Amino acid sequence: MKKYLAEMVGTFVLTFLGCGTAVALGCGSDTASIVGTAIAFGLSVVAMAYTIGGISGCHINPAITLGCYLTGRMNAKDCGMYMIFQVIGAVIAAALLALIVSTAGDAAVITTSTGANACTYGVTNGLVVEIVLTALFVLVVLGATSKTNGATNNFAGLAIGLSLILIHLVGIHFTGTSVNPARSIGPALFEGGQALSDLWVFIVGPLVGGACAAGIWKMIHPDKQ
Repeated sequence: MKKYLAEMVGTFVLTFLGCGTAVALGCGSDTASIVGTAIAFGLSVVAMAYTIGGISGCHINPAITLGCYLTGRMNAKDCGMYMIFQVIGAVIAAALLALIVSTAGDAAVITTSTGANACTYGVTNGLVVEIVLTALFVLVVLGATSKTNGATNNFAGLAIGLSLILIHLVGIHFTGTSVNPARSIGPALFEGGQALSDLWVFIVGPLVGGACAAGIWKMIHPDKQ
């Protein structure tokens, strides 16, 4: 149970600090806000990797959990429970963020109250972006945490966090960057509107991307260190 709770806490931190930064900076209004939001998501992952990595592996993302399951790193029960607790953590974070914003009295902030995702250029564009970016991100996760990487996997948290920054720099303009169904579900429930109607893209896209990453990793993974 502790590892499930760790996943809940980790996903809470990722969603609250990442989306909270997006809201506070008005992400998308200028280049600085995009860069700041990207850095916030990346640093949140780094922080949690070194906080709960030894407890749960710090997936804090259903797409990563699916990738780990498909590559034989975890069983079906843990896969399902991880996903459930990740979503719970994200929903709690989004609820708290929505509460803070709604009581702040800042109209500019309230218009982007949860940092939710939406397909700026249509669902097809959003789906492609999310599949590709998630596949690249999960591939980094699988490689960086592989035992065949020897001592370099001690720096997995840093590599994963930095790659997430890059992923956000590419994706924010198109979808707000999800690559994480839990991180999208929580905010969408409180944002409503387009965020909720487009939510399926940010569930299907990252999960498909995670599965693709697992397939790619199986093809290139070395048998021995």
